[in-house]
Amino acid sequence: MIKVFVGGSRNITKLPLSVAARIDNIIEGDFAILVGDANGADKRVQKYLAEKQYGNVLVFHTGDVCRNNISKWKTKAVSAGANEKGFDFYALKDLQMAREADYGFMIWDAKSRGTLNNILNLLDESRNVLVFLSPDQSFHTIRHAKDLSAILAKCGKQALAFFEEKLHLSKRLTCSRGTTQTVA
Repeated sequence: MIKVFVGGSRNITKLPLSVAARIDNIIEGDFAILVGDANGADKRVQKYLAEKQYGNVLVFHTGDVCRNNISKWKTKAVSAGANEKGFDFYALKDLQMAREADYGFMIWDAKSRGTLNNILNLLDESRNVLVFLSPDQSFHTIRHAKDLSAILAKCGKQALAFFEEKLHLSKRLTCSRGTTQTVA
């Protein structure tokens, strides 16, 4: 069974019709949808799937508490070490979803380091990722680091500096699928 990791930025609280149409394609294919439990895009995707009465969903969460599970789907808890907090704590479930997925579909505001981290994790796992870039309402298929670099060129210098500091972006782009790229 094909599994699709669907996620996105916490700032995204509405699904554009074009994104909903892509989710409808996933539903029509009866693919398993792996989704997180965060507010924002995760919660909005869950609401959409519940409205569609789609049952082939697995909600991932870190630790003992699932923050959002709109339709009471099956859940998968990802363990965290006692020292894990904040971003690193929640990133564990995202990494597990990237490992289990066959494909990714990310809804990105071009600011969220969590969503960018998911894209990088999926690339590290040799998974193709469809990215909806919300600022310009465009879709991008990411297969290699060079594809991601084209999207990153649309981010401001301040965002790129933040991604470099927090995610070691240049290093990760160099390692993704063996394709060396520089950050724009």
